[in-house]
Amino acid sequence: MIFETLKPKVIEITNSESFSSSREEKLGKICELLEQNISYYTWVGFYFANHETKTLHLGPYVGAPTDHTVIPFGKGICGQVAVSNENFVVPDVAAQDNYIACSFTVKSEIVVPLFVNGENIGQIDIDSNILDPFTEADERFLEFVNQEVAKLF
Repeated sequence: MIFETLKPKVIEITNSESFSSSREEKLGKICELLEQNISYYTWVGFYFANHETKTLHLGPYVGAPTDHTVIPFGKGICGQVAVSNENFVVPDVAAQDNYIACSFTVKSEIVVPLFVNGENIGQIDIDSNILDPFTEADERFLEFVNQEVAKLF
């Protein structure tokens, strides 16, 4: 399975001792790795929480530009994950009342929270132009990615 072949590559990126690889660059490389190797991952990015203002702020991402650089907690799928602290899989974004449209081509979304020392500091957000492509295997893989990313903080 593709996820098993990508896990060592994620570890390689997060463990890189390269002086030119800042945390932001490593996150960007992870976004690129996922978007380039998983055919139904159309947009891959990270959002990070500001708990004082109760907002999410766009971090590194790969895919079409987005206007959604700041998202209030509770708004859209990402904002709901900031509040619930739970994975959110949306098989069909058209069926979601509280969905923030990034692009008319997006059909589904998965958001997995990123925890550091038990605190939800952000999330990985994946959009797909395919209806209902995400499985439990995607959830487990993205949880693994976030566990590795958490080591950067």
